[in-house]
Formats: sequence, structure tokens, C-alpha cells
Amino acid sequence: MKTPRERRCVVSGQVRPEAELLRVALGPDGVLVPDVAARLPGRGGWVSADRASVEKAVAKRLFSRAFERQVEAPPDLADRFEALLEARALSLLGLARRSGTLASGFDAVRLGLKAKARPGLRIEASDGARDGREKLDRLAEAIHPGLLVVDRFSSDALGAALGRDRVVHALMAEGSEARGLRQTLQRLAGFAKPDPDREDRREGAENG
Repeated sequence: MKTPRERRCVVSGQVRPEAELLRVALGPDGVLVPDVAARLPGRGGWVSADRASVEKAVAKRLFSRAFERQVEAPPDLADRFEALLEARALSLLGLARRSGTLASGFDAVRLGLKAKARPGLRIEASDGARDGREKLDRLAEAIHPGLLVVDRFSSDALGAALGRDRVVHALMAEGSEARGLRQTLQRLAGFAKPDPDREDRREGAENG
């Protein structure tokens, strides 16, 4: 296996694997742009994948160290990173559906969990009803303990990514899409915001 490439975070100064960092590139107008895929040409700067680090790098103009010159970073860089990471995660779900490695719907997920092969991860809509999720929680824990559950996205967002009106439950097989999604979600976790309305939405879904 290849040794993961490492980069230095402009905030902490620590050298860490690229999978734990985010890259910025210098746009043609001299303003930094988020480069989630780390593919844009030219010199780049790296920062730990969490909101606090990105905001500190912007506020203290720390990206100038990486480029060895004064550079401008948009004040909403952290929000841009979050939006791009969310889009990337949903795109990977769409790729998994098209490749046949993602099943959606309560019954399909239930059958998938009972299959012999361990899935890559399970997806639950953030606004899904509690009773359906709890049934799948119990089943997954009994057969595949510790299986990662993704519940960041609404049923509408999942439906749009999967070409359906709404999706509440889904299951992704292990493979390249699952590995890429786990890595993306690991980065995205650093940008999570408290959602006090999530339980209210679930209660509404149950009572609606």
C-alpha cells in the first residue's frame, strides 16, 4: 500500500495526512479558493479540516505562509468548504446508486443488513421518523455492530442525489465509493453545527 502523503497545517504547524486536511489554491484574481479534491494547479496551502482552523487561518492571514506572499482569503471560506464537502458526499451517494452499490428504502436496507457481506455504511435522513430508524438501528447493531450511520442530510437532499423525490433509508456496500464517502464525512464532521430542530422534525414526521 502507498504511504499517505502528508502536508503541514498552516494553523497548527503539524504535519498530517492529506486526508485530515483541506487544500486552498490561488485563483487567477489572487483570491484563495477551496480545493476539496486537491487537483487545482499551482502551489497550495493546507489547513486542518475543521471550522475553527479555517476561520483562524483566514482571520490571522496564515495562508500567506504557504504561498510566501500576501494572499486574500474570502471571509466565508469555512462555509464554502462545508458546502463543497456536502456536495461531494451527496455526489458519492449518486455514484454508488448508479454503480448498483447503494440500496434505498426501508425493506431494501433491512434485507441488505441481513446479507452476509458487511455493508460500507448506512444512511438515514435527518428528518426521518424515529420508529423506522430505531428498527434498523437494532437490526444493524445485532448483525453488523459499529456500522457507520450517516444522518447529516435531509430526505429531500438524499432524494435529489439519488434521483428520487425523498429518501429516508439507504445502505451502501463496501467499496471505493464507501471509502471516499467515509473520508469526506470525516472532514465534514469538523464543520458540524448543532441542530436543535432535528428532534422536532423527527417528531413532526412521526405525527404527520
